[in-house]
Amino acid sequence: MPAPSTPSTRHLQYLLIPLVLALAVIAWNLVAALGGYPEFILPRANSVLGRFFVLATDGSLWRHASLTAQEALGGFGIGLVFATVAGYPLAKLPLLEKAISPYLVASQSIPVVALAPLLVLWFGFGPTSKLVAAALISFFPILVNVIVGVRSVDFESRELMHTLSASKWDVFAKLEVPAALPIYLGGARVGITLSVIGAVVGEFVGADGGLGYVIAQSRGLFDTVTLFVALLTLMGMALCFYVAVVGLERVVLAGRQRA
Repeated sequence: MPAPSTPSTRHLQYLLIPLVLALAVIAWNLVAALGGYPEFILPRANSVLGRFFVLATDGSLWRHASLTAQEALGGFGIGLVFATVAGYPLAKLPLLEKAISPYLVASQSIPVVALAPLLVLWFGFGPTSKLVAAALISFFPILVNVIVGVRSVDFESRELMHTLSASKWDVFAKLEVPAALPIYLGGARVGITLSVIGAVVGEFVGADGGLGYVIAQSRGLFDTVTLFVALLTLMGMALCFYVAVVGLERVVLAGRQRA
């Protein structure tokens, strides 16, 4: 069992995060300088930072980033709802899960980038195709965690609820939900980061805005500096989403422990 973290250990962890970032930037600049690479192959970190401030100041970066964020969060929400609704009966009915799971697993072999042209063809160039792409890519990990979470309830606990003549709602609300919640939120952590990928892939294929559109445009123009800005913004966005879910997880689980 790991030892509980002390305040000094936590402070060290917080110091290591910017230290790792600083070392990565130094290594980046060293590789670019020593290799003598031109800007369109590997730009310097200061060039990327300067372009970031330019795009952030004129508002174009936030306009594209907000569009991608809305598509990713919307798709994640759709995937979360469908995965939750589908996962519970699959967890309760093993025969149904065995009949459907081979097709669900096989569907994961199709990359979203291959589906994106079809989604654009079916749903158009608007945000709907990006929402569907984000929902599809976030659906499966959440579904798996719902099934695993519900099935993690041990047999003795179920027998105890049966002995107490608990209703199906009581078993669901007081036993299955609390037991499945940590695993369920773990799936949400994975799903919300993957939803960013789904939104960007949809923007690659057909869009007039979003960070995926910026990356596609920059690639065509060999504007690698702007491409790096878009990539780093995507990384920051996914990290913010992940941290938000982790924070929600801590609040929910802490409230459950107090209850």
